[in-house]
Amino acid sequence: MENNFLDFKKRQIRSYFFHLQKKEVNEAKFKIPITYIQMRLPVEKITPQFEQAVQKQIDSNYLHVLIREAKKEDLKHVLYIYNKAWQKLDDPHGQMTLEALQKIHAFPEITIFIASIYGMDVGFIMLDNEKDESGNPIGIIAGLGILPKFQTKGIGKVLGMTAWKYFKDKGIKELRCEVFIENKKSYKFIKSLGFEEFKTKIYKIEDFNLHQNNSG
Repeated sequence: MENNFLDFKKRQIRSYFFHLQKKEVNEAKFKIPITYIQMRLPVEKITPQFEQAVQKQIDSNYLHVLIREAKKEDLKHVLYIYNKAWQKLDDPHGQMTLEALQKIHAFPEITIFIASIYGMDVGFIMLDNEKDESGNPIGIIAGLGILPKFQTKGIGKVLGMTAWKYFKDKGIKELRCEVFIENKKSYKFIKSLGFEEFKTKIYKIEDFNLHQNNSG
């Protein structure tokens, strides 16, 4: 069972990603409760052969992608990418604010990497260190976004490789993420990285910490 801190952190992060006020819940495009597909990838399945196959796909693209860890001053770039990327997806995530992103970045377990091409920031991946139901450390891909005009060009796979290496260096044995059940594009991409379904999760309004104590 999650400890209180981890539960609080995940509720806060979900709230920041969805960023819905109480009055907006009934007007949202995607009604709550919301179903997500839980997916996982044991690190042991990321064999050298699998990495080589993914790297070959990356190398076949003409774009040269540089990766760096996001600093506080980079968050405005991450925000821009996030808000542009999620506009084009069938997903209930709302517009992010800089204040919300800063609060997420402040959690010590959160690391954000940025992908850039020719000096332009075009994608990001947000990683979280958590524990599974048995208390074993797991790596979470908490968010990934790429500017629409740079999607399907291999940047997501570069960011995926970055996540694998980051968590493997920390000795973490399993990666996890979740995909909105109607987001077929993201589901297909996550599957291409080797992730497999293991359960579904239904989120209710209380799971998002949607300012329930506010009036209105």
